[in-house]
Parts: sequence; structure tokens; C-alpha cells
Amino acid sequence: MTTLVRDVGETVESTPDAPAIVYDGRTLTYEQFWTRAGRFATALENNGIGENDRVGIYLPNLPQFVTAFYGTLRAGGIVVPMNPQYKAREIGHLLGDSGAKAVVSLADNVSNVVNVLDDTDVEQVVSVGGDVDGATAFDEFLADETNAVVDRADDDVAVQPYTSGTTGTPKGVLLTHQNIRWTTKANADVPHGGFQASDRLVGTLPLFHIYGMSVVMNGAMYSGGAYYPVPEWDATTVMDLIETEELSIMFGVPAMFNDMINHSDAAAYDLDSLRFVNSGGSSLPRDVLERFEDRFGVELYEGYGLTETSPVTHANREGARRKGSIGTPLDGPGDTSVDAKIVTEDFEPVPRVDEGPIDEEEADLHEITGELVISGPNVMKGYYELPEANDEAFTEEDGTRWFHTGDIGYWDEDEFFFVVDREKHMIVTGGYNVYPREVEELLFEHEDIADAAVVGVPDERRGETVKALVVPTPDADATPEEIKAYCLENLAEYKHPREVGFVETLPRTTTGKVQKFKIRDGD
Repeated sequence: MTTLVRDVGETVESTPDAPAIVYDGRTLTYEQFWTRAGRFATALENNGIGENDRVGIYLPNLPQFVTAFYGTLRAGGIVVPMNPQYKAREIGHLLGDSGAKAVVSLADNVSNVVNVLDDTDVEQVVSVGGDVDGATAFDEFLADETNAVVDRADDDVAVQPYTSGTTGTPKGVLLTHQNIRWTTKANADVPHGGFQASDRLVGTLPLFHIYGMSVVMNGAMYSGGAYYPVPEWDATTVMDLIETEELSIMFGVPAMFNDMINHSDAAAYDLDSLRFVNSGGSSLPRDVLERFEDRFGVELYEGYGLTETSPVTHANREGARRKGSIGTPLDGPGDTSVDAKIVTEDFEPVPRVDEGPIDEEEADLHEITGELVISGPNVMKGYYELPEANDEAFTEEDGTRWFHTGDIGYWDEDEFFFVVDREKHMIVTGGYNVYPREVEELLFEHEDIADAAVVGVPDERRGETVKALVVPTPDADATPEEIKAYCLENLAEYKHPREVGFVETLPRTTTGKVQKFKIRDGD
């Protein structure tokens, strides 16, 4: 079979001198990038790391991430991307659960890896950005030669990102070579004329997240375009980059576009070079969409996807667009496509509306909404070593395997889908998913906390932000600011509560369940 790796290899052969990665004023051509990826692959093999072995990539958006990603796949390995904001306790689970044998880490984060080594199978730590104890510097790790690309089958696992369910326990998502190749090719056809070798893509979305990895990085490498990684989101930096480098494609989350339209110098920027801009990760407010288009004169399209669907399932396109919709199911190579439908709890199709969007205040949403379920060549193989979770995630009907998204919506006669709510208690803040139980469990470990509940509350910039209500112990002396600092020390920055309130008791039902709607409403 032809994997994405071999597709990229063909791109390298046809455009070896074209810019592949542009970062901090330096350019790697396709031939240079491909050679470095090959040297990384050989280094893995020289250290006994090869087919089906996991390699953790614990980096922000840097050229070394792209090199390690494709180098791992060239060696027949499986990429385990990890959020560089994660602390030791968070990566400890990812490394331990996946059985990763190697980790490529930012030098500043190597200590987090070292602190959990005894609980993992990690044999090799590679550092980026400096020489540190316990790790081999990236360029020193690279071998002098490149070996042939290892063949992999369609159903072989290529990437194992982690997501969290309603339990708050991160789950490994098994994405196959077919999954990532199909998604890359299908999404590259969404803009008018498709991704092109002349395109310059801004890498604002984090590469540890499937959205930034699969859609932007892989899309650029597959099409022969230039990828401009941005390690940390900053509206000024990105807008300057788009304007000066005349970048043509941007994918982002609603909070990014909200920052751009509210930038103090927004009116002074000329972003006319952008020919396609797409929002995903969380629901795009209609006000943000329209203000962005009015401010910059560029259409902003909305799409939809999940980690388990690698990720894109729906997209709006030129000539096929409805504001407020996630779009229509994605078409892929040949006659392949995503199949989607809205179903009841009994897995019966919910009747379609004539044309969306509807007036949700006047409509009887109970009659027209249900759960969005997905099938297609982009849907994951399953969760890693979690048979019960797989049983819950899938329904098989007439030989078709349907994935349950947990999102509630409706559909219309023109195949446009609309998401109106989330079935799960997940908080989506700035495009990142936060699961309350993970934060709650950390809060319960604090000696001054007797009880706690975490919810998402509206936030103008991020869509939602994390709020915690805490019942202190009788002799507690911790302040709300100290509780915030405690969470920030142990969790990624976006997960920590930005609001902490102390209460005598939490509102509960007679069966003991916290009434989270009262916390959200401030009751």
C-alpha cells in the first residue's frame, strides 16, 4: 500500500529544492527535511526502536517535531504526541500506558521525563533546545545515514494521540496509516483548488493535537507547500507573519480569530494573502465569524472533527457553505467519503429539517435533535487496550461501524449538519478539551479541600473557562489564589481553574450527584 510517508517521499522527489519548513528566518528544503527525517529513523533503528514501537514527541511547534514525526513513521514506529504544557504526572500516564520506548522532549521539559522514567519503558530521551543531563541532543542523536522506509499496512497504527473521556482518564486513540493518509488527502481538497505547492501554511495549531498535525502539517508536506510553525500563539506574531510572508492558508480555533479581530492594530493589517481560513476545535460564534470577515475581507469557514476521526468529518466549502453549520460530510479520494447521521437513543435516524440553520428558540429541539454518529475511512481503529470503552464508542449496524461523537445536533435535507450541545461534561476552552473530573481529582488531593466541583462557564475570548467551587476543610488556610497556583503546578495551563470560589456545601441531588447547572448559573 501507499502510506502518507511514501506520498511525502514522492513530493520530495518532485520538488527537492522547494521550501518545506520555514522557522525563525531559516528554511529547510524538502530534500533537507527528508534527509533529517531519514537520519532520525535510522537513529531509532540503531537504538533498537522500530516497527510498532512507540515514540513520544513532547515538543511545541518546531521543525524537530516534523522531523521526528516522519522519522518515526519511516522507521515503522508509532507516534505518541504529547502536550508540551503537560507536567510530569500527566506525561507519566501517557508514556506508561503507551509503552513508549523513546521520547523527544524540549530541553526545559526533560526533567519531567526523567522524573517518571522508572514507571515507563522509555530507553532513549532526546532533547531539543539544549544539552541536559539524562538526554541526547537532537542533532547528536541523528545517524549519519538513512535507511529505506519501512513498509506498513493500511490497518497498522501510525499515531496514538491521547484524549480524555467523561471519566477524565486519558485514552490512547489508535489512528492507522489509512486514517491519516485519507484525512490528509480529503482535507487538502477542501479549499478551492485544493492545497497547492505554492501555498504557505501558518502553523498556529499545536502539533501534539490531531487538528494541527493531520490537517496543517501533513497537509503541507503532502501538497508540497511551505509550513511555518509557530511555537506559541500570539496574535501580533501571527498577523505579522501572515502579512510579511504573505501566507495563504490558516487553520485555527475560535479564540484565535477572536484575538485577531480584537487586536488593537487590527485595522492596520493587510491579510489579503490568505485565500482560505478555517475554524475548528470548538463552536465558532456567529459574531466572531462575521466580524472577522468584515475586518479582514477574508471568508472564515467552519469545520468539525474529533481526535477519534483523525480529525475532520465535516467542512464548509466555497459554494457549499451555511453560517452556523459544521458543513457537510467530507469527500475523499475516489468514491470514498465520511458517512454521518443524527440518531435517537435507539439508533433510529432523526428526521431532517428542510433547511438549516433553524431558529433554535422557536423550534422544538427535542423533536429534531439527536446524537451525531460517524463512519468512514477516517474513524479510529479503537482505543488502546480499552475494550469496554470501544464497546461504548461504537455501534455496528448492517455491517457499518458507527462512532458515537457525544455531540447533539440536527441535519437538513442538503446534508448540512448543525451541533447544538455536548452530551459529555467536557469543557472546551480556547479549542482545548478539559475534563472536569481530572481537575476535581487533583483538587481532592489538596489537604485543605474537603469537596470540589469543576464546570465550564462562558468566557468571551476562550468560549469557556474553567471554574471550581471548593468546600474547605475546617482548619483550612489556603486562599483561592493558592488553589489556582496548586493546579497550575500540576496541570497544563489551560486546565487550571481561572475562577475558584469557596462554599460551605455543594448543591447536590438526593442521590448525591452535584448539580453542576446550579454552579454554572451561579446559584
